[in-house]
Amino acid sequence: MVKLRKLLGMVALLALCVTPALGQGFPRANVINDEGGPVVINGSVTYTNPFFTSGTAAPLIILEDQAGFVDRNESFLFPPESQALGQITSDFYTSPFTYSLALPLEPQGTLRDVDQDGQTDSGVMVFAVAYWENIWGDPFLEKRDQQGGGWSTAYASTLVSDDPEFLREIVGGKFLIYAPDDQQAFPSGFGADEMLFTEDDPIVAISQGYSVVDLDVEPFTFDRSRVQDVELYEPEGAALVDFSDQSYTEAFDSMVEKFRTDYAFNEYKGLDWDSVVRKFRPRFEAAEQSGDSQAYLDALADVIWGVPDGHVNVSPFDLFVDRVRTAVQGGLGFTLRETDDGRSYVVFVVENSAAARAGMQVGAEIVSMGGRPIAEWITRTQPVSETYSTPHNRRLGQMRWATRFPMGTPPVSVEFINPGQSAQTADLPVELEFDSFFYTPSQPLTGWELPVEFTILDSGVVYAKIFSFFDNQLLSIQLWERMIRQANEQGAPGLIIDMRENGGGSSFLSDQMAAYFFSEERVVGRRGAYSEELGEFFFDPRSDSIMYPPSDDLQYLGEVVVLVGPDCASACERFAYNLTIDQRAEIVGHYPTAGLGGGVEDFRMPEGVTVRITVVRSTDLEGNIHIEGLGVAPTRRVPVTYETLFATEDVLLAEAEAVLLGR
Repeated sequence: MVKLRKLLGMVALLALCVTPALGQGFPRANVINDEGGPVVINGSVTYTNPFFTSGTAAPLIILEDQAGFVDRNESFLFPPESQALGQITSDFYTSPFTYSLALPLEPQGTLRDVDQDGQTDSGVMVFAVAYWENIWGDPFLEKRDQQGGGWSTAYASTLVSDDPEFLREIVGGKFLIYAPDDQQAFPSGFGADEMLFTEDDPIVAISQGYSVVDLDVEPFTFDRSRVQDVELYEPEGAALVDFSDQSYTEAFDSMVEKFRTDYAFNEYKGLDWDSVVRKFRPRFEAAEQSGDSQAYLDALADVIWGVPDGHVNVSPFDLFVDRVRTAVQGGLGFTLRETDDGRSYVVFVVENSAAARAGMQVGAEIVSMGGRPIAEWITRTQPVSETYSTPHNRRLGQMRWATRFPMGTPPVSVEFINPGQSAQTADLPVELEFDSFFYTPSQPLTGWELPVEFTILDSGVVYAKIFSFFDNQLLSIQLWERMIRQANEQGAPGLIIDMRENGGGSSFLSDQMAAYFFSEERVVGRRGAYSEELGEFFFDPRSDSIMYPPSDDLQYLGEVVVLVGPDCASACERFAYNLTIDQRAEIVGHYPTAGLGGGVEDFRMPEGVTVRITVVRSTDLEGNIHIEGLGVAPTRRVPVTYETLFATEDVLLAEAEAVLLGR
């Protein structure tokens, strides 16, 4: 059908354009609104993707030189002189936003001869109007901003195919072209092969100056209006999928189908969606029949919280807060942690709680609970949510949930041994308290943290903390480069990067921040996503994850230690993994990272719920799943012992400093 449309378009072209242009053997282009050519392009950008503005501080609208697409050169970089910058004329953070771009009198794009006549002509400049972000702060987009080069596949005036057979081929939208004289020609259609700038393109003679080429009609039209309106398109693959207008049951069916096809780790995790349908669909049907929104929310939470993947979740939390509060509110007043030898110790006692009144002290060993040895009790504990990607994170979760009970539960028998005392048993009543569940030994984040903070330790070692790859990306790079410069200028003996509280964010940003420790480009991983056309996950070699090192003066090639923990997740783990390449850094920690090894997508469900799902499968260069379900393991593991649990210093930081100083 598509080829028939192309053929009919070519016939129409021959019928309409039969008069040759002066000095050329091509028919004239189908010119409309001939006012001498555009001088201003206005337009709008509509986005639904919830991550579109995340971390964005310097959004740009530019003329994007399309010589890369004409040549099919994925490494083509838009020359700075070609990057005419537009103005964003409304609130960028509210969709849609608008823009205006005044065209230069003589653009400085790359000329390409595209008339396929076998003769050498000066050619034309081909542009798309495109949205980009300037992360690295120069006036124009550099290689890292352009993610290695090529051409836009999203939020541009052009539409790009996601069919693996025609992947990244431009299939619609609009080009802005510029002819330096009236002796140039340009395609007026896609040709039989349905691709542009190939030998079978139908060709027409074009006017000198600017024209906007509409690729969505056959033959193409060449608009010469002075003021143009050009929309930038959000591709289907980036748009937010929305099931919110469906009934509860229909939305459940749609969600399950999306998990069946798009979820990145179905086989890897042994998920059985037929079983999920049998178990849960009746609950959605009942909620729909009764109009019970809470029953629907409870059923939805049970489905999503049953997927063993730390990326998979539901939001906003307010819709589920009562359910969570009910699950965690009943406690005994203490928090426990398990050591490597299987013993469990009290690391926190709530003041005036049941545990405190029974005389339990911090440092006490818990021997048993409910008449069972404590290790068995923890093993039998069922967390309310099972969204743990790794066994070690699930075990830590079980420790946290081991002291939670429904309110009204009879007193729980706990046998414990306070430091220096003999064993005793107390029946602890279940009381309303949250502090023991939410206790953490680290300083809680205040929200005032910068994305990157750093200082110099007394030893001269630089100590940096990356709190997030989801914050202001321009600020993150500015702080990061300032730290790198100071470390180089002061000849620091080493650098410690603390990632223990980093929950992830932009994987591209994390890759590029890791690149500051390398002197050459590195392919660091592969990324695959489900292809409807192929019916399977497809790994496009042109979407490999690559680190692009900065200039020589911003590379830090000294000794590096990375601190990790079970809360280092997603993009944080990518950063840590990259630093294991060529043993570039020592990875220090008690536990591996969280094991979230993929890219995510959100979709909407009824009652204002958003579901997050992992849709990108990340692998190493050999195609092995290397982070999901595993995490990045410490290369120098610090054991979890009684001594490390109750040390007065940060034992991981001390170990990292000792590594760098050769102690």
